Amino acid sequence: MAKGGTPAIPPLEAEKLYTRCDPAQLDFETTAGLKPLDTILGQPRALEALRFGIGIRRPGYHLYALGPPGAGKRTLVRLILDERAAREPASLDLCYVNNFDAPHRPRLLRLPTGVGERLRRDVDRLLEDVRGAIPAVFETDEYRARRREIEESLKEQQQRAFEELGREADSHGIALIRTPAGMAFAPMRKGEVVGAEEFQALPGEEQERLQAVIASLEERLERLMQQIHQWRREGQQRIRQLDREVATSAVRHAIDELRKGYASLAQVLEHLDRLEQAMVENFEDFRRGEEGPETPSGLPMTGGGAPLRRYRVNVLVDRSGVAGAPVVHEDHPTYHNLLGRIEHVAQMGALVTDFALIKAGALHRADGGYLLLDARKLLMQPFAWEGLKRALDTREIRIESLGQVLSLISTVSLEPEPAPLDVKVVLLGDRLLYYLLYQYDPDFAELFKVAADFEDDMARDDQAQLGYARLIAGLVLKEKLLPFDRGAVARTVEHAARLADDASKLSLRVRELADLLREADYWAREAGRGTVTVEDIARAIDAKVYRLDRVRSLVQEQIERRLLLIETRGSRVGQVNGLSLARLGDFAFGHPVRISARVRLGKGDVLDIQREVELGGPIHSKGVLILSGLLGGRYVLDRPLSMSASLVFEQTYGEVEGDSASCAELYALLSALADVPLRQSLAVTGSIDQHGEVQAIGGVNEKIEGFFDACRRRGLTGEQGVLIPAANVQHLMLRADVVEAAAQGRFHVYAVNHVDEGLALLTGRPAGERGPDGRFPDGSVNFLVEAKLRAMAEQARAFFAPGPGDDPDPSRARR
Repeated sequence: MAKGGTPAIPPLEAEKLYTRCDPAQLDFETTAGLKPLDTILGQPRALEALRFGIGIRRPGYHLYALGPPGAGKRTLVRLILDERAAREPASLDLCYVNNFDAPHRPRLLRLPTGVGERLRRDVDRLLEDVRGAIPAVFETDEYRARRREIEESLKEQQQRAFEELGREADSHGIALIRTPAGMAFAPMRKGEVVGAEEFQALPGEEQERLQAVIASLEERLERLMQQIHQWRREGQQRIRQLDREVATSAVRHAIDELRKGYASLAQVLEHLDRLEQAMVENFEDFRRGEEGPETPSGLPMTGGGAPLRRYRVNVLVDRSGVAGAPVVHEDHPTYHNLLGRIEHVAQMGALVTDFALIKAGALHRADGGYLLLDARKLLMQPFAWEGLKRALDTREIRIESLGQVLSLISTVSLEPEPAPLDVKVVLLGDRLLYYLLYQYDPDFAELFKVAADFEDDMARDDQAQLGYARLIAGLVLKEKLLPFDRGAVARTVEHAARLADDASKLSLRVRELADLLREADYWAREAGRGTVTVEDIARAIDAKVYRLDRVRSLVQEQIERRLLLIETRGSRVGQVNGLSLARLGDFAFGHPVRISARVRLGKGDVLDIQREVELGGPIHSKGVLILSGLLGGRYVLDRPLSMSASLVFEQTYGEVEGDSASCAELYALLSALADVPLRQSLAVTGSIDQHGEVQAIGGVNEKIEGFFDACRRRGLTGEQGVLIPAANVQHLMLRADVVEAAAQGRFHVYAVNHVDEGLALLTGRPAGERGPDGRFPDGSVNFLVEAKLRAMAEQARAFFAPGPGDDPDPSRARR
């Protein structure tokens, strides 16, 4: 470190500002001759977690793949799942059929792969056959003869009964006659019915006799009519029995043929038995065909359709022709898209439904396999997250409307038999969402026990660079791009290090890499080249920056026009150029900002103006407090700090956050205390601890380039540069124009480990190191700072000391 009289540290060599990838180390001419990767690059931890989570078959071991957007999570997970699923047995078909005993509770059939669709076709053919067979058997001579026999037997039985009653009446001189109102009795005389006047002319005793006989016969007639009704019911029952026998013969023959194809499937055989019984009991459905709508009996709110609809099979999930376990990615994970739904149709002014309107959800389709879901999209859909958790916890899929789930409706609807669930769910999301769910949802840790954490970047070495080249070759092949020559690949590797903000790392954000390759391919085709070259890569990078840097250009223009007051020459007391980083979308840029400090006699307070007006974040405030601790622990240890200081970021109108300016704030404060000017040709970034050590910060490349752009607009003098933490040297991947200016000595980058090194560079004089006598060297910056603070302490003691006649109590000291 440059303490005491040690000379100022030299600037970094240009070679340290950018770590190149030598194209000569790449043993290929173009990516066309390079074998693409057959494995996943740079994700061993995530890969092991995925294989473990997919392999373990225990409740609750679902997966959450966490990592930054564009890291290739979906691609890697899908690759692993497809590979695993191809070796696993195919899942079952799922079908719903009518429950003829309770139509509002459809029954579920779980059948081997492809059997569900075959059963549906077979049942449809069965219905067509029966619809033709039943009307035919009811038109046969045999059926008509047997029915006629029953009807004539009934008729003859009735006729004999009436004849017997008539003969008995005749024996008493009474006639049994038919009237429009029915059967009646009347007296007869000489074969003729006696009229009313003639009846009144009869002797009284005769009239009474006839009336008593007629009353007795009417009682017998009444009993006979009741008997006739009973005979008719028996006749109708015999006819129905005949119809059932005829229908049974037609149905059983067809359905017995169907049973042979499903002899090993007990579920299907049981359903066919129920189907046969229902078809026989409702054979009239087949005699009248498909005319008119129906409402299945026993269901107050049911679905419409033709009469034969109730006998069909609703294939919920058909896996015909699908090899291996299913891998399903649901891009729109609403509650019903996950768990299935019951649709309704309008019929005669009402919404009705039946088992044929039950539709599958993603969980049904993924049963026996794997389901991929985007965690953010899932949580944005009302009740979808709770529905998924319930299904995974109970290990069954219950199809319900949200109205039923929330008890908002009480109308009777379908209650399909729940489907057993055996699925492995993989959520894809960012890290923040994972940690929030883990912290605030107690069910999450029970259901998603496996976290696959994707790396943002990978270590950069020769082997890694070759692997990255093969990754590029694979993307070129997949996207059908022009071949990339070795120079283009080398430049892409360098850009990957810049994206990683680390010269010793390579970014694994595959989406950004693929975007760069596509755009470079575009520029190569525009130039009429058959191969993508380094010029195309450079143009693609520059074009993207140009599309996004409108705000950066405006900031630099305001600096050039002195609307933003930034000095790049000369020296100022209590003023230093700090560096700020701005992020707008996927574009980040740095720019200088003036930091100023003022000091006066006080009680040792350092006023952070940003914090006072609520424009400073907590981390920035922490940095200012650390700065205060450094002052108190380094200077005038035998006296209290008696100064009051104010620090501010000039011309900032938004929130300032982060501690990367704490170094610059300290330099401005020390300059104000020592009354020593600071070079305005230098800008500073870095955070400090309470011992003065300079700590690494983020966005170092953008910050250096931001000050370089400001200096270039004003004119490079050869004295300008940036002070950065020495720990950030390994992160440097600066633009080519910055590196070139550094190589020519027109711009400099200094790496500092301690604030004293930066103080010496900024002031041009030694910072000073406390000697064995406890004093800083005379004339050093630290000596001047301590002298000022000591003088302030003496002033404060004299100022607050009681005067003649004053109360010696310090709490009532005069002011």
